[in-house]
Parts: sequence; structure tokens; C-alpha cells
Amino acid sequence: MIGLPSVERRDWQASMSAVLRDEASKAFEHPAGYMFKETPTVAREPDSIDRLLMEMDRFGVERGLVPVTLTDELHVRALAEHPDRLVGSVEVDPNRGSEALRELERAVRDHGVVAAQFFPAGKNPPVPINGKRAYPLYAKCVELDIPVFVQGGVPGPRVPMDSQYPGLVDEVCYDFPELRFVFRHGCEPWVDLTVKLLLKWPNLYYSTTAFAPRYYPEEIVRYANTRGADKVLYGGYYPWGLELERIFAELDGVGLKDEVWPRFLRHNALRVLKLPG
Repeated sequence: MIGLPSVERRDWQASMSAVLRDEASKAFEHPAGYMFKETPTVAREPDSIDRLLMEMDRFGVERGLVPVTLTDELHVRALAEHPDRLVGSVEVDPNRGSEALRELERAVRDHGVVAAQFFPAGKNPPVPINGKRAYPLYAKCVELDIPVFVQGGVPGPRVPMDSQYPGLVDEVCYDFPELRFVFRHGCEPWVDLTVKLLLKWPNLYYSTTAFAPRYYPEEIVRYANTRGADKVLYGGYYPWGLELERIFAELDGVGLKDEVWPRFLRHNALRVLKLPG
């Protein structure tokens, strides 16, 4: 999870203002602004693509999964000009029904997008992980042979959490055994339950997005070092909340076994996203 700066720092308000009710949240620079002492102030510039690639080169990041808006010319150009470095993921709103699925299909066909993503608690109305409105999205991901990345656990923004209870994925994995489902954003405080579900379902995965390495849940590190070496993927959060400099400064402190690191940083993502290499 890496990407290009928004055109405006508060672009997120266009999609989330309808579900945020407290006045403080509406004034945040980040939708979960209370969680961060400071957030990156990376501005959109004409050379933002080059700057992103320079940051990736600086820290040895070969490829990045970029959340893209296909009405944004810079996102489209980034995927078209650098397919060997940047691959796309598209946010889908299940409330929009078949129109959203047609857009996802076009994104895969015309722009080489390799994943869908879905923020249950951020939708208006919220769409539970196992909600009936989400099921057509899961079916389309199976048809297109792409994974779906979904936030799990208490959401950062001040919106209700029940739609993101990780236990809801149990039904989804049962109904869609071929679906590659990747949890994002921690699944706290239900990490123990999440580990049980990761053990249970072969195509359920966990990505460390939005967490600085020093705060990776101990249960996830322990699971990756034992039976879960093939189920945990590195995930960043640049430029939305964490600088690459901080992430890579803290990675050495994560107690993964030597043989787990290549899978965590590379091989698991290649397999889940079905990328060459």
C-alpha cells in the first residue's frame, strides 16, 4: 500500500464527510487524525510519479500496490508508464451495485488493475464484511481472479465498527473458497480471532497496512514465525500516514525469523497478486 498524494490533502472528505458526525473529525487533515502525532505532508506536484519512484528506489521497494482513481489522469499515467513498478488497486463501493462492478471489470481490462479494495465502515451506509451487498463484489473478484483487500477491526475514523468485525469473514471464506481475501489495518482488538481464521481458511491473508512496524501485533509476528509464514504480507501507508523512512527504520526491530522475511516482503504478495517474478 503505497501511492501518489491526493490532489488536495482533504480529498477524503468527498467520500467520508457523509458518515462522520463529530465536528472534530471534519477538521482533521487525515480521517483518523487523532491517531497520528503528525502525518506526511506530501503535496501533489507535476513530478509526483518521479518522486514516488525515487522514494521507492531509496528504500529498495521494487513494486508498489497503488490505490488508484481512474478519473485521475496522474494515476492512469502512473500505471501506463510504469507497469513494472506500479500496479493498481481500485476501491469499490458495494452500495453502487452493478455499476461499480462494471467499473472494476473495465479497470482490470483496460488498466491492468490487479486488486479490488473495500472499506466496510467508510461506506454510506456501511457494508458489513459479510453483507449481501458485498457478495457480488466477491463473486466478481473470483471471476476476474483478483484479490480483495478489506479493512478489519475497529476503524480509525470515528464511525461505527460492527461492519468490520473480523469474525464476519468466516462466512465469506465459506461461501467463496476461491476468493483471495486480505485483511488490512490490523483487525484489532480481535487479532487472536483473526489468527484462528487465518489458520482455518487457506485463502485468507493479513497485510500490515497502516501500522508502524514497532506496533505490529505480537500475535501476528508470532503467527508469521510459525504456521503463518505464507499468510502475512508487508503493507505500508505512504503517503497517507507513515513515511517510508520511519517504516524502514523500524523494520529491523520486528522479530521475524530470517526465513520469513523474503515471504513477508516479497513472495507472499507476488503469489496473492499473481504477479510475475
